[in-house]
Amino acid sequence: MRKIRWGILSTAKIGLDLVIPAIQRSQRGRVTAIASRERARAAAAADALGIEKAYGSYAELFADPDIDAIYNPLPNNLHVDLTLQAAAAGKPVLCEKPIAMNAADAERLRGLQGKVPVMEAFMVRFHPQWQWVRDQLRSGTLGELRAVQCFFSYNNTDPANIRNKPETGGGAMLDIGCYPTVMSRFLFEAEPQRVFALIERDPAFGTDRLATCVLDFGAGRRCDFTIATQLTGYQRLHAVGTKARMEIEIPFNAPPGGETRVFIDTGAKPGDGLRQTHTIAACDQYAEQCDAFARAVLGEAELPYGIEDAIQMMRILDALFRSGDSGTWETPGG
Repeated sequence: MRKIRWGILSTAKIGLDLVIPAIQRSQRGRVTAIASRERARAAAAADALGIEKAYGSYAELFADPDIDAIYNPLPNNLHVDLTLQAAAAGKPVLCEKPIAMNAADAERLRGLQGKVPVMEAFMVRFHPQWQWVRDQLRSGTLGELRAVQCFFSYNNTDPANIRNKPETGGGAMLDIGCYPTVMSRFLFEAEPQRVFALIERDPAFGTDRLATCVLDFGAGRRCDFTIATQLTGYQRLHAVGTKARMEIEIPFNAPPGGETRVFIDTGAKPGDGLRQTHTIAACDQYAEQCDAFARAVLGEAELPYGIEDAIQMMRILDALFRSGDSGTWETPGG
């Protein structure tokens, strides 16, 4: 089975802790190089993770003829610039979410279409639990899906943490609000027609730390979610239809080595007395994502999600920010 050779852009925590180990466990890829602006940091990461090459600049990584694809986990404000540089060197790019700071930033990637594969890294779309849920929706298990409801939070008040720096794309909306947004699009298989948001910002950081949002998909279909960066950690998603409801226990941070559960209930009795449990076997959603991207790089399959999908994602997030400022419904556009 053919494998692609990955180069990792930076020693970002998500890459070191989650994505590099996932690639090394994947069927279709292996990590052969890592780059940092400080060669010593790259070398230390390479030694720790068994990577053969370490580079002291991103340009060196892009110039390596033995690298088939780049993983870009840099801060949000650098996603587009470094993706463009990698693509100019002929390297396909899996870029961490969100792909840009805003839609105008993401639009700069449009010229890459048809040249090299570029995909926004929403690993959740590749987890079997989400595939199973959408199959159930398509088969009519829930009847007509009308409402998606989600809560997603963590507590981080470290002023040095990148999630609390607005200039690099910190804040709840770009960090975690994108998850219920992208997965409601995934479940409804449609785009929101208008959005509304109530947003509170941290007085010291200037980042959005608490937001409650509504996405109106038309025809009586909507998603509402609350996200927070300074509340106790919690995540849960409900999908409610005309016949039954589903509850995804760990919708976004599914443990790489653990099973996940989806609950189904017809609502015939209050509480969970009639709730049924469907268990999904353990998998690594990051490895699943990297294998899907590798198949596209190898020409074995179509790219599952491309640049237009990523631009649309940013239009929706932009509209939510506009609504937070205007206090009115906003249209994503596009």
